[in-house]
Amino acid sequence: MFLVGLTGGISSGKSTVSSMLRELGCPIIDADVVARKVVEPHTPAYSRIVYHFGPEILLENGEIDRQKLGQLIFANEEKRKLLNSITHPEIHKAMLKEILFYFLRGYRYVVLDVPLLFETRRLTQFLNHTVVVYW
Repeated sequence: MFLVGLTGGISSGKSTVSSMLRELGCPIIDADVVARKVVEPHTPAYSRIVYHFGPEILLENGEIDRQKLGQLIFANEEKRKLLNSITHPEIHKAMLKEILFYFLRGYRYVVLDVPLLFETRRLTQFLNHTVVVYW
């Protein structure tokens, strides 16, 4: 299977490129979408986040208040590292499961849409090519 990493900064046009590739039939695994899924209620990452950051980061419906959590982690590097240590392995595991899904379905290539591809460095070892979108 041929894996392509797609990355780029904020407002670089990465989403536009991703949409174009999707329209051409390329399967896209969007790390932002996966990141939201792995912190949904009743997931391991959700439980660990609530354990470490407390129930005060939850909305009334039980979901994580992303704005409140963001305020906590951007003000404190240790808390940001803790959150990343909880979420990044779960995100990568979920993305690898999706890659396997497409492989078993017979797809010859998959595009991984990852905003922080080079910063996290965990997925780059699996990629055949990387596309950087910049404006």
